[in-house]
Formats: sequence, structure tokens, C-alpha cells
Amino acid sequence: MSPDNALLEVNDITVQFGGLVAVDHVTFSINNGELLGLIGPNGAGKTTVMRSITGVVKPTSGRVTLNGQDISNLATHQRIRRGLSLSQQLVRPFREISILDNVALAAGNTHTVSPLKALMHVSIQEERKTAMHMLERVGIAHLANQMPGIQPLGVLKRMEMARALALEPSLLLLDEPLAGLNSTEARTLADTIAEINQQGVTIILIEHNLTEVLRICQRLVVLDNGRKIASGLPREVMQQPNVRAAYLGMEQSSAQPIQTGDAYDA
Repeated sequence: MSPDNALLEVNDITVQFGGLVAVDHVTFSINNGELLGLIGPNGAGKTTVMRSITGVVKPTSGRVTLNGQDISNLATHQRIRRGLSLSQQLVRPFREISILDNVALAAGNTHTVSPLKALMHVSIQEERKTAMHMLERVGIAHLANQMPGIQPLGVLKRMEMARALALEPSLLLLDEPLAGLNSTEARTLADTIAEINQQGVTIILIEHNLTEVLRICQRLVVLDNGRKIASGLPREVMQQPNVRAAYLGMEQSSAQPIQTGDAYDA
């Protein structure tokens, strides 16, 4: 991939917590329109890298560039206004309002730039229209007027994705969207993620479900112990000895294929 065409560049990011190096000189980029899988075993540093991109974590060194602009020193809300959006693993909806209004709140984010704009903006009809469109994109528009507190996890995951899409991001970050879902739910949600990508949304996907990662991602970046150990086409990356060792252990990596079924992915 040519960095000249990159939407996002993570350049030599290092994150230390005291004496612990959580991310160690990680570099990668993603082009417009890509669906990139950011994977690795537990404790590999994936979430810390994601938090470095969103500004929740301040890297010890390195920089993050979005659309050619260095955003390393920007606060999270400033990065969001420049085109980042995150769908989190743990969904925390506003349980007192409908699914539609949960998404409408995200759609109305531009009206909270200043208190004056918030006071002047009375009607939320436009935001609800946008929210309904986002719910249609993720396949739960028929549940728009229901309350999130009575919904199963699969619906809440889709609502969380709709909220992220309502920010109209140039780059959507998905943090383990398939976690906690059964194989059927995971496959249908993975299909939805692929469809959203095909509609033109660039996506970085952190996910442990390798079955779906290999099925929908166009390229992988693999982390282990805070370091990038591989990147490239999914099937080719998963056959590399260092990747196999990271997932299976050094003694098993040469003898066993990497499992991609539910038993492994849990």
C-alpha cells in the first residue's frame, strides 16, 4: 500500500504504562474504501492501538495522521469531528429513550459544538430522519420505536453501529462487534459490516472471530505483545509461522492449522 493514498497512517506508535510497553513502534496505514482487520491474541495491544487512534490514550511517541493531517495532539471529540467514529464492544445505550432517539442523538452531534447552537436547535426531525436511515443500513429499522433495554445483544450491537455511522465518519473503527454473538448472529452482522464497507465506508475491525475476519476483511495487520508481526492478504498472513506461533504457541504452530470455528474464536 502506498502511504500517499492512505486515509489513516499510524506512524511508529509506542505506548508505555509505567514500565510496561503496551504498544511497541507499531506502523500501518489504511486506504479509502478498505476493510482492514486488526487482529492478534489476547493482550496483543489491539485495543490500545485503537485508543491511540481515537485519542483516549496518549502515545509515548509516534503520530497518527488522518486525511493527511496530524491529529496526534487533538482531543477525542476533535478527532471525531475530523472523521473518526468508534463502535465500542460494550454497548451503553440510553435506556430511557427509543432506539431511534439513541441514534438521533449521535446524528445531532454537530449541534453541540457550542451551547448557543444547542439552544437554537429545537427540532430533531432531521436527526430522526438520519437515524432511521442508519437503522435501515444496519437492518433494525423495524425496531426503531422500541426501547433498547428489552433488546438482545445482537440488536444492541447493530444499534451501536448505527450510532457510529450517524456521525458520518470517513473512518469507522469497530471494536469486537461480534463478541458475545452466536455463529449465526456473528455471520449476519459480519455480512452487514461488509455491506457498509461496500457502500464506501472505510473500516478498521478489531475482532477475535477469525472465521468472519478471514471471510470479510481485505487485509490484515497482526499484533503480538504490542508489536506488529505481520500484514497482508488474510489467508497468506494466517499461514506465516510467526502468526501461527502467536496464536498456537511455538511447539504447536508447525503441526496444527489455526482453527477458525466458534470453539477457537470464543
